[in-house]
Amino acid sequence: MKALAVASGIVFWTLVVGAVILMFFPGGNAGEPVAVLQVDSAPSASAPPAAAGGVALPPGFSVTGPAMAPAAPRPQAPMLAPPGQGTTLMPTAPATLPPGPGGALETPGRQGALTPGEGETNLAAAAGAAAGAGLAAGIDQTGGAALEAVPVAALVEKSDYGPLPRIAADGRRPAEVYARPSRYGEVMGGPPRVAVLVNGLAVPGAPDADVIKGLPPPVSIAYGAYGRGVQEWVTKARAGGHEVLLALPLEPNNYPAVDPGPHTLLTTLPTNENIKRLQWLMSRYTGYAGVTNHMGSKFVTSESAMRPVLEEMQRRGLIFVDDGSVTGSAAGEIAQTLGLDYSIAQVQLETGTMDQSLAALEAEAKAQGSAIGVAKAEPAAVKRIAEWAGSLEEKGLVLVPVTAAVRSQRQG
Repeated sequence: MKALAVASGIVFWTLVVGAVILMFFPGGNAGEPVAVLQVDSAPSASAPPAAAGGVALPPGFSVTGPAMAPAAPRPQAPMLAPPGQGTTLMPTAPATLPPGPGGALETPGRQGALTPGEGETNLAAAAGAAAGAGLAAGIDQTGGAALEAVPVAALVEKSDYGPLPRIAADGRRPAEVYARPSRYGEVMGGPPRVAVLVNGLAVPGAPDADVIKGLPPPVSIAYGAYGRGVQEWVTKARAGGHEVLLALPLEPNNYPAVDPGPHTLLTTLPTNENIKRLQWLMSRYTGYAGVTNHMGSKFVTSESAMRPVLEEMQRRGLIFVDDGSVTGSAAGEIAQTLGLDYSIAQVQLETGTMDQSLAALEAEAKAQGSAIGVAKAEPAAVKRIAEWAGSLEEKGLVLVPVTAAVRSQRQG
């Protein structure tokens, strides 16, 4: 005990002397500590932290030394700006399915791998099926029995010849405004579409305009530019629910032995003369959604003759429907380069073989999703088409306007 007391006294007086020395002889850094050592209790960890220099600290302790540089701030998620302002977010990488044999993607419940592009096709098909699920077979009942009165002032351009169609200042086009409304032209999926264009009216040798009585409203009617009171016929047809196309007289191979009528467009005329004739023909009446050809076996095969005509169609917001009577028509290729709404009739509905022709139209629609047939305005043909339309529901087909078939084919 005596030895312990002596040792404690030595330690005490040593500390006192050391403190006095530091008070009166602080050295070169008077009043400033050289370093601060702080010993804190630290949370337990699975592995002891290492101090600078790699020295391990005892469990339960940590060292805070001189002030260190602050840690880099954590990145903040970008704030979404209101629509049309501010931040544009980079898209995240899409989730991927595990690769199957050979690196191809597989889907659950499917035998084998997806081929390139098949996923997009399947998604499009599924979306189309969903969109068309509510579309019934039979006769398209979209819209009312009668179409709106024409003309629409915003779609009329005054000319020396008379009123011409044009695209309205707000972008509306005759191709949409004067068309018969149809849900079947706006979506894919649903029953196959069949469309019928009845032509041969208001041309030389045409039957009486009342021949179309009894046709279902989705049947489209093509009128030429000849005869008194054509506008009255067009107005009456639209009141019955029929959309209208203008039938342009175009040069046939055996012209002038076979003459489509006055102001026929000819391959031998300069472009400006054909455009004058075209505008005269287009000014005979208003209310048509597009144009089709009346004859034209020579004219429609000439790229140089057809292109200015189709450019005029595009400029005025119309569609062009090739009646399909001419092999080698240049209209399709030209329309594609112009971005013109266009289609060609797949089936000629001949009066003498009408049942076979209608069966061919049905088969084409089932194979391609939609099909257009063209028939002459003859009493026997009109009667048979009206009867056939009543059978479409049980066949799983739907009768639509020609403009709807054009839009449907464009989507497909």
